[in-house]
Amino acid sequence: MTTDAVLAAPNLLGCDFSSSPSRRKPIMLAQGRRKGEAVTLAGILSFDTLPGFGQWLAQPGDWVGGFDLPFGLPRELVESLNWPTDWAGCMDHYCGLSRAEIRERFAAFCAARPAGGKFAHRAFDRLAGSSPSMKWVNPPVAFMLHAAVPLLRQAGVDLPGLCAGDPRRVALEAYPGLLARELIGRRSYKSDDRAKQTPERLIARKDLVCALETGQSRLGLRLRLTHAQRDALAEDASGDRLDAVLCLMQAAWGELQGPPRWGLPAQVDSLEGWIVSA
Repeated sequence: MTTDAVLAAPNLLGCDFSSSPSRRKPIMLAQGRRKGEAVTLAGILSFDTLPGFGQWLAQPGDWVGGFDLPFGLPRELVESLNWPTDWAGCMDHYCGLSRAEIRERFAAFCAARPAGGKFAHRAFDRLAGSSPSMKWVNPPVAFMLHAAVPLLRQAGVDLPGLCAGDPRRVALEAYPGLLARELIGRRSYKSDDRAKQTPERLIARKDLVCALETGQSRLGLRLRLTHAQRDALAEDASGDRLDAVLCLMQAAWGELQGPPRWGLPAQVDSLEGWIVSA
């Protein structure tokens, strides 16, 4: 685990998750605190192993976090596969499968469906513009769910609408693309491919950071950064640090709405979950 800054008792988290973290592509965890409409970035932790991240999550704490990974599978998919339709039972079954078994079952499901409708979607996927949580490539969000949900459950955190846990550690599903598109449209601002880390994407990252700082989103929140933090977010061509901060802002909005729903709608499918601020 490494950190970009000394942290000052943060109570907000934003997580850019990787299902196969490494030193080159670690899990990024932004930490901050909200006062009124201002959200101050305290620092960013990075984890290059899943166990290390899980150990951090299991520590006593007092936070609301936004995590960029799906917390549930589409009900249509689960019912078609005759898997348990209660969230805990479904996750027990799903996380007991290997990635190869997941790929095989999901590929068979898609193969039996017409072109243009291969994947099943959760109720809010199109609303949020998020990838279907059964997708196993580009991005492999199905494997992110498979890797992260056991860590969250083992840590005993609270998953509103899905699974009760420690009310002082609240995990919300977030999606940085939802907030990014609101602020800079569909401009691309990141890439892991060095050949695609262009000046245009750098400008898009700078514009996105500026929009967050000036509070241009419907969340009604402004991001506070030091000069060094602003430079670090713009210079990270992968966008991982910036995605973690976007999730932090969504968590701050959820924290502002408060318990017990933390900004989630009154009616949420208890199998599929919901993306905070969608």
